[in-house]
Amino acid sequence: MNQGGDTIASEDEKIALLKQSIDDAPLIWKGDYPYFIHPLTDGVPRQESELLAAARDLVMQKVEWQGIDVILGIEAMGLPLAAALSLASGKPLVIGRKRGYGLPGEYAIDQSTGYSKGEIYLNDIGVGERILLVDDVVSTGGTLEPILRAISALGAVVADCWVIFDKDDGMQRLRDLFTCPLNSLLKIAIIDGKTVVMD
Repeated sequence: MNQGGDTIASEDEKIALLKQSIDDAPLIWKGDYPYFIHPLTDGVPRQESELLAAARDLVMQKVEWQGIDVILGIEAMGLPLAAALSLASGKPLVIGRKRGYGLPGEYAIDQSTGYSKGEIYLNDIGVGERILLVDDVVSTGGTLEPILRAISALGAVVADCWVIFDKDDGMQRLRDLFTCPLNSLLKIAIIDGKTVVMD
């Protein structure tokens, strides 16, 4: 049994695995919104350890870890990658949750995506802390934008931000609004009813 997904050696092989997983991803429609179903963004089909390990390793080698105090993972599907990065780097992890606890210092964020609306709650982010923000996918930027604003309002700094998939123009829109690093492993788009990787 493979215990950690470390059987893929090269960066090119890891990128190729992520690209193949996009080719295999089904697409559904939520009203007028095209939604691709992927192991790293939905947990369906099952998330093979090699796929998560590939995403983890690709982000690990790109982050300047000495400049990171804490990893912020966004519920729900930013959590597998954030947890893997926390274990690999030794950095602590906090979670942007979809449920509040009413703890002192809790910060509520209104967020709206292409297919949902709700709140995200941040806890235990200190003034001056350097944050690595991790999520699974950016489509419209409707989740990430208010989180970036909230981190600033809390007096912390987004030292780096990584998402696995940058879909459509959401990430570029955010890059036009913010000066912090905003990165993705793969740029994808829905073209003619299929999810494709944009080179």
